[in-house]
Amino acid sequence: MVVATNGSSPLEQSNGTTIPLSNLSYNSFVNVDRGDPVGFTKFWENLREEAKVEIKGDEVMSYFGDANLCWYMLPQMRNAILRLHKVVGNANTEDKYIVLGNGSSQVYLALLYALSTEKPSDIPINVVAAAPHYSEYEGATDILQSKLFQWSGDASVYDKDEPYVEVVTSPNNPDGTLRTHVVKSDAEGKVVYDLAYYWPQYTPINHELNQDIMLFTFSKCTGHAGSRIGWALVKDIEIAKKMVKFLHLSSIGVSKESQVRAAKIVEVICDGYQNSKSTPSDRLFFDYSKKLMKDRWEKLKIAVEQSKVFTLPKYPTAYCHFTKEITEQYPAFAWLKSVEGIEDGESYLEKLKILTRGGKRFGVDPAYVRISMIGTDDEFTELVIRLANAKIE
Repeated sequence: MVVATNGSSPLEQSNGTTIPLSNLSYNSFVNVDRGDPVGFTKFWENLREEAKVEIKGDEVMSYFGDANLCWYMLPQMRNAILRLHKVVGNANTEDKYIVLGNGSSQVYLALLYALSTEKPSDIPINVVAAAPHYSEYEGATDILQSKLFQWSGDASVYDKDEPYVEVVTSPNNPDGTLRTHVVKSDAEGKVVYDLAYYWPQYTPINHELNQDIMLFTFSKCTGHAGSRIGWALVKDIEIAKKMVKFLHLSSIGVSKESQVRAAKIVEVICDGYQNSKSTPSDRLFFDYSKKLMKDRWEKLKIAVEQSKVFTLPKYPTAYCHFTKEITEQYPAFAWLKSVEGIEDGESYLEKLKILTRGGKRFGVDPAYVRISMIGTDDEFTELVIRLANAKIE
């Protein structure tokens, strides 16, 4: 078998298919640490005109946008969120309040503020998530050194008789597993569902979730991370009010320009599916992005199998109510475990000039490492070539 690392021939895979060489040089670093969702760029290039927005000089000048609880949210942004969830079928929006933030990171902090001030206490409320958990939860929770809340680690071993907030990420970042709450403490607790990746390109939509608190982010849904739009669906109006208070005091709302753009992007996606009989599949966003994710996962699995340096999790198949088919999961990140003899997966891959995020950042063994599946085509292609050539030293 010919395996190219740099030259004129493409990478030949064991199944007879080929991967074209990337435009990155062999000596360059491949950064698959960050979860920047620019892999969907080509889709939006093809719909550049349809998704274009124009904002005149005298428009969206006010702080205010809506007469509802989330007073800075534009009506078209609210309608877009409701329409998107209805089209995809991933979350029940009935009897829920929408709280809009500058990305789900700000919404997360607003939630911690709201939940920790429900019942005033002399001690900070404990924030936990089952390991491996999203690497930024700890930093985001503790950066303000708040007296209201504090990071307390792995939810699966939490046994304090103290109030807590459990964050459940499903599908999980980093390992893609579908999750529910795990805390067994008898103490009073609240559960927050972070559903950043509960979209059809990553996982079958097998339930319309109806949790009391659900977080979503525009960045991982459509790829528009730069717009900084995130939202929560919240059942309890008092929690929603406190979240809006936090957003008021921290940033006086969310950019109207970002909302206008996000609403237009969602409109293009939803129009495509509601007119799907006359819309080519390459102009249906979730069809396109799922095909991209499937193709990348197939290539990655072959490369990992070829090198035998790492192993990958196995994911179950399920019926997707959105696509009307039984399908696999194609997570936004691959969770690699190094074989015996490699104690630190991140350090090993850095020697191959592959930048990743190691297991310690996620609360687990450094033998594990997370790599992004949603970066540029060149980054992914070079990643696969280097992984295919990896050997145990």
